[in-house]
Amino acid sequence: MKVSLVIVSKDEPVLADTLDAVEKLTSGLLDEVVVVDASQRRLDRVRIDHPWVVWHDFEQPEGVRVTISHQRNMGVARARGDVIVFIDCGCIPRAHWLSRLLAPIADEGERVTCGPATSQGSSIYSGPNWWGRTTERYVPAAPTINIAFRREAFDAVDGFDESFAAGEDVDFTWRLNDAGYRLRWVADAVVEHEWGDTRRQMRRSFAYGVGWARLFRKHPRRLKAALREYPVAVVYPLFLLGLPLTIRYRAYPLLLLIPLWRARHEDAPLLVLLDHLVQGAGVIAEMAGLSR
Repeated sequence: MKVSLVIVSKDEPVLADTLDAVEKLTSGLLDEVVVVDASQRRLDRVRIDHPWVVWHDFEQPEGVRVTISHQRNMGVARARGDVIVFIDCGCIPRAHWLSRLLAPIADEGERVTCGPATSQGSSIYSGPNWWGRTTERYVPAAPTINIAFRREAFDAVDGFDESFAAGEDVDFTWRLNDAGYRLRWVADAVVEHEWGDTRRQMRRSFAYGVGWARLFRKHPRRLKAALREYPVAVVYPLFLLGLPLTIRYRAYPLLLLIPLWRARHEDAPLLVLLDHLVQGAGVIAEMAGLSR
């Protein structure tokens, strides 16, 4: 099988670190590395330093601010492989990452595999409950930070929905599940990611909240299971909407002590709580039509 690794970039010099790590750790496993870059040539130095990369410049469509879905679709369309692998710009794969991620596809007939993403430092995503702590053989959804799939699966669901600015990866994998493609979890195929400073993490949290609102609007039948499987997207918007109750019930904000206690084993419990509140604000903003 031919394997193409696709990486999309907006304007992130850390792309160079990812490419260096990929070159070192995936020798003989990849047929090509495809970069879809929207930096308007600001990353030309990275391009020059990595001449083995198949580089595609991406022109941002007029009126579109976030183009991740567009770039991913373009990357798959331009790739030559019948198996596509995604990692995010800034990710550093651990040793044997790619061979482990591809093994179930090559040897067991799986069509989609995914693995954990750990944080390179203390962040919202570095605690014990971040993505990658499951023991399940198959998972219901996955981010595209660490995923591989046969092209037939991508084609079966028409790729990424370009109307999403965030949450497009969950939408993509939900639709894969709906089409009969199971997401095989590969616990030892690990990538590490630098999530940025607190401000960047909070901006991402708000975008995720907007994405959750759009996801449930597109997939209303999943609302029934949302409280059990995606409680942050439900509980925190309700909490924020209930803040006026503080006028009558002064202890209302103390309800936050419950999730703070539950997050006590996280690396940054206060940051995790803030992340959830900001996600809740993103959900409300999208439902109110303010996120646009």
